[in-house]
Amino acid sequence: MHLLPIGLQLLALALLSLQSQYPFDRGTCNVSVDVDKYIRFERRVATAAIVANIGPQGAKARGVKAGVVVASPSKHEPDYFYSWTRDSSLVFKLLIDQHALYNDAILRQHIDNFIGAQAVIQNLASPSGGLFTGGLGEPKFNVDLTAFHGPWGRPQRDGPALRSTAMITYANWLIDNKNITHVQSTLWPLIKLDLDYVATNWNQTSFDLWEEVSSSSFFTAVVQHRALREGANLASKLQRVSYNYGKPADNILCFMQSFWNPSGPYMTANTGGDRSGIDLNTVLASIHTYDIAAGCDAITFQPCSDRAIANLFAYVKAFDMYKINDGVEDYFSTGRYPEDVYYGGNPWYLATFAVAEQLYDSLHVWNTEGFLQITPLSLPFFRQFDPTADPGCHFNTSRKFVTLTSRILEYADSYLLLAARYTPQDGALAEQYDRDTGTPVGARDLTWSYAAALTAFNARDGTGGKSWGAKGLIVPDVCRRGGGPSVKVSFNVFAKTVHGENIYITGSSTELTNWNPEDALILSPEYYPTWSITIDLPANSDIEYKYIRKHKGNVAWQSGLNNRMTTHTGGNATRSDTWWRSEF
Repeated sequence: MHLLPIGLQLLALALLSLQSQYPFDRGTCNVSVDVDKYIRFERRVATAAIVANIGPQGAKARGVKAGVVVASPSKHEPDYFYSWTRDSSLVFKLLIDQHALYNDAILRQHIDNFIGAQAVIQNLASPSGGLFTGGLGEPKFNVDLTAFHGPWGRPQRDGPALRSTAMITYANWLIDNKNITHVQSTLWPLIKLDLDYVATNWNQTSFDLWEEVSSSSFFTAVVQHRALREGANLASKLQRVSYNYGKPADNILCFMQSFWNPSGPYMTANTGGDRSGIDLNTVLASIHTYDIAAGCDAITFQPCSDRAIANLFAYVKAFDMYKINDGVEDYFSTGRYPEDVYYGGNPWYLATFAVAEQLYDSLHVWNTEGFLQITPLSLPFFRQFDPTADPGCHFNTSRKFVTLTSRILEYADSYLLLAARYTPQDGALAEQYDRDTGTPVGARDLTWSYAAALTAFNARDGTGGKSWGAKGLIVPDVCRRGGGPSVKVSFNVFAKTVHGENIYITGSSTELTNWNPEDALILSPEYYPTWSITIDLPANSDIEYKYIRKHKGNVAWQSGLNNRMTTHTGGNATRSDTWWRSEF
């Protein structure tokens, strides 16, 4: 059973209102029966609760613009009645996946409303900047589609990547259903804005997904890597030359490896923050990078890879300090990170669901491939379930495989039972539950909590989404050597324009889109009438380039001979040009 089509949700709500008894029997020892009961009940609650938090007609989103997701209906202590790009994109990625299963007309209307709302948000001037001056990194907006101008942790660079992934998923469904025109006219322009932002800014500092640490974040790197890979694939389908999304994707893949802490062993969540680095950030990253076709690849941090398994083991063990975990040896309620002090530092529902989801994804790969491999790195995790486990490859014909996978399934189900234990009788999921008593605390009806529940349930069913291109990737040799020879070149052109006219650049290298005008790189008018952009170009190379004007669908090339330059090793370069005459 999957997420209900939206058309059945009112019926689900009516049935729930008649329920006087919470369906989960805490006194029962039949784990599988209890988990199935909880999933059936909570799936309906979560489905209805997500829709209730989406404008304009959601029961808890009155006055909210169409397609806008409120993080929570809570308006004080804490005030979460805003829309976050990250949360909204994760929620709609779930809904788009479900739409692909059901082709539900009402659900599609919500998705199209979301696309329209994000088109407005992308163009808002915010404290992070305008469309081409950093505004896509703005994390939080008012529910009436206006900019939030209060103090906040900005920029947050995971939002554009997650939003483009959600839209790419929808675009691929539309293409499969013979609607490429809508993708080209409506979706691709929005997706390209986000992908260009990611490709240009991936190596810049960012606040993490908890909005507390400004540094580099593993989660952000992972979601950016996936977005660029998927973007390159979509561009190929649309017969567009992408902004060389493959090269920054390779660089991010290289960068992802640097977060590994072999002495942990675990993946360090952030490069800053003065904390241990053990963080839910990394578990969520593994879930987001999941690709059934990639198997247990460690480079992309697949859920069943030895690195991801070792990381999960370290993460779970870090939360034995919660009082509600007293007397428990193997599985713990988990939170964001062990040093957390927000609301006293509690378990989060989405954290508890995330542990289960990573394990379900792993089991799905092991059962699909017919074997599991234990390495010295992952051995401590497996010895929880079989003290005689040793490194090696165990096939599904062996007793060892059957024993381990059956016990790990029970272990994963234990996390859903933990969530059930601390879920109120009406099935409502807040942000957190108290570390001492298990009482729900923090924002009520957190949309992300409901989405996390549903993605965990779907993972248990084996319906966790399609392959996105992680199979067979390798870390480039140039990265292993510590970086290739390149230089930053700043292009500045003095060019007066009319309202709505923009200046682009293209040229003779892949970094300059190989003379393709459709995918030419837009310059920033921050110091108008000088338009600027900085690009990494290969060192010791002869480069040719030209500027392009675009206005109301018209394209005009800079006249005359190509501009020429030679890049050199050992320093950045600046090009200052002038384009006096408008060609329109």
